[in-house]
Amino acid sequence: MSKPQVHKARKRFGQNFLHDYGVIRRIVACIAPKEGQRLVEIGPGKGALTEGIISVTKEMDVVELDRDLIPILKVNLFRYPDLRVHEADAMKFDFSSLAENGSIRVVGNLPYNISTPLIFHLLSQANNIEDMHFMLQKEVVDRLAARPGDSLYGRLSVMAQYYCQVESLFIVGPESFDPPPKVDSAIVRMTPYKEQPHVASDVKLLEDTVRIGFQQRRKTLRNNFKGVLNDEDFEQLSIDPTLRPERLDVGDYVNITNHINQKEQ
Repeated sequence: MSKPQVHKARKRFGQNFLHDYGVIRRIVACIAPKEGQRLVEIGPGKGALTEGIISVTKEMDVVELDRDLIPILKVNLFRYPDLRVHEADAMKFDFSSLAENGSIRVVGNLPYNISTPLIFHLLSQANNIEDMHFMLQKEVVDRLAARPGDSLYGRLSVMAQYYCQVESLFIVGPESFDPPPKVDSAIVRMTPYKEQPHVASDVKLLEDTVRIGFQQRRKTLRNNFKGVLNDEDFEQLSIDPTLRPERLDVGDYVNITNHINQKEQ
């Protein structure tokens, strides 16, 4: 692999550059890229992970916000003429524009400060995405993969699992980065469902319903949905209104959403 050039990480971009080639090889093995696939990397940095992927796929798209990194990236990966660099904010980028006639695979070491809103942005385009592999703060991965009843199960868990099968793959320690972050990271695989097991009649209403459900975690569903659902509604849904929001699974929240939507019509 080519030797990375010097670039000081910038706090405002949440930059922590992965430099552990053992971890990089393990991530690439989890992604298992194949030639001809359309892979898109968010925040390629100096190209350490990028090189591991493009050496197999031969072409690749990357989205990088830091304009000072782009020339370094191009120099480090000069042997790959089919590297397409998009200087853009991933939060505003239309990833579906890269899907063309197929679907894209998305990877990235996501900045901790924008990881959750960026995931929601990508979930809104999930029908054009085959899978996503991300390096995230371990707590965010734990929240994404949390199951009903877990202390970290919440809005992010429900919405991610509405769209995707979520798998926590392995933990990466701070020493694998420059500069080292203050927390552990983890790799997560998110695979959008080809056929969703639960379908909300209105996805925006589902988002609102989940937000209402978790607005006060320590209160019961009856309290959180006061003015929206009454005991008769809960009875029709076969849901105990004395439960707390973390006890419901994705299907329960979809059923509540569809019930509310039907009531409003």
